[in-house]
Amino acid sequence: MALKVALHRLVFTHRTLTIWASSQRHSRHRDLLVNLSESVRGTRTFSGAAVKRNDNKEGSSDYSHLSTKVTSRKRRPLSPLERISGLLPQDALSPEVMQLREQESDKGAEIQRSVPNRTQVEVGDEDIVKKSEHEAHSPPVGAEELDTGSVHHREKQVWAALPGERLLTCGELLVAEYRRKKRVEFRKMFQLQTGARLESNWGVILHNDIAGQPAGLFLKTHRGVPIFIRRASLEDYVLCMKRGPAIAYPKDAASMLMMMDVTEGDCVLESGSGSGAMSLFLSKAVGSKGSVLSVEVREDHHRRAVLNYNRWRTSWSLRRGEEWPDNVQFHKADLCTASSLLAGRGFHAVALDLINPHLVLPTVIPHLHPGAVCAVYLANITQVTDLLEGVRCSKLPLLCERVIELPLREWVVAPALQKDGRYCNKKAQILDENLSQDGEASEESDKEDLTTEEDPDPPFGSIPYIARPHPEQMSHTAFLVKLRKCVQ
Repeated sequence: MALKVALHRLVFTHRTLTIWASSQRHSRHRDLLVNLSESVRGTRTFSGAAVKRNDNKEGSSDYSHLSTKVTSRKRRPLSPLERISGLLPQDALSPEVMQLREQESDKGAEIQRSVPNRTQVEVGDEDIVKKSEHEAHSPPVGAEELDTGSVHHREKQVWAALPGERLLTCGELLVAEYRRKKRVEFRKMFQLQTGARLESNWGVILHNDIAGQPAGLFLKTHRGVPIFIRRASLEDYVLCMKRGPAIAYPKDAASMLMMMDVTEGDCVLESGSGSGAMSLFLSKAVGSKGSVLSVEVREDHHRRAVLNYNRWRTSWSLRRGEEWPDNVQFHKADLCTASSLLAGRGFHAVALDLINPHLVLPTVIPHLHPGAVCAVYLANITQVTDLLEGVRCSKLPLLCERVIELPLREWVVAPALQKDGRYCNKKAQILDENLSQDGEASEESDKEDLTTEEDPDPPFGSIPYIARPHPEQMSHTAFLVKLRKCVQ
């Protein structure tokens, strides 16, 4: 019985010693794992990033060319060797495994000391590179709506202006044109304003880029299309201005001025202000010493004529630096019953643009100088017959000298080009005796004539031209009747 108790005590003591030894081993393993975890935790900033080795340079260490790129993925703190060896007892590990673990521990400590500073520097450099690339590709401030600034924004040139020349300034009336294949594809009259934009199907140009430039300049839109910018002439203005009724077209207005022989200092009567086109032409013809009395029966037409006249005067003062003569007096009245308006006045010429001009002639003609001309603008030939019949019945002292219609025919005249855009050559004259019987020589000469010279600027007279009527022609505008006052 005593032997059995002694045996149980021996077994218990052995188990106690075994448990104590096992706990000592686990304690050592736990301390080692804690140290390794702390070492890996210190290098987590580096190990949580994607590591790339640079093999381009020879003789460099494994960690001398590390580049980091911050990612959101987290790595496990232990390597596979550490995780597997951590599951085994210390006594079961071979010397080779222990040596590898010590090498990895040393490398981890080295990385922990060297990587954080390098990571900060490289990440900072990467941020700087990204920022510079973003600034290089990002549009300038104020260009998010359209990409015009990157194309036609350029440094303003200091233009040497000729005597009396003025650069384009805000408030002027300008005309933008785009021609393609000898045809006007785009034409627009606009007023130059600060911060505004010239918009078209071919792109956008900022008004700020036009201001300060000389007239007659090509500017490119944000799509790279060249647009011709010039000042609006009086002809451009009357054709593009806002209108109520139909205007007297420039070709007809010029003929009426020649009929009436209007010169500077004349006093002219105009009946039918309309949209103010003829009023502007008369104002230019009589100059600062003359005067124009323009009468209109309709309120809306009268208001439109005044607005168009004042708008042109404002643009002219900015363009020339001097005032356009304020020589037109607009009145809303009916000449048939406004004899008091004409009382005490004499006119060197009269211009009528009315539906029934023969009704106002008895009131107007007594105030027209003898030998002067009354020019009448009529839309159709039946109005011409009514006018002449009214003159006959009223027995007015007027001679009908001319009834004309002014057609306007535009032509296209341009150098002859081949399909590839090169100039054609004129055909050389061939004498009859040089012609062959089978015609081979003529065919060869025709082929040679169609070839172009390599010189981009052929000499004078070597390029043939084409000339044909323009496909778009102006239709009928009006009949002009020239009535001259005579003394009976």
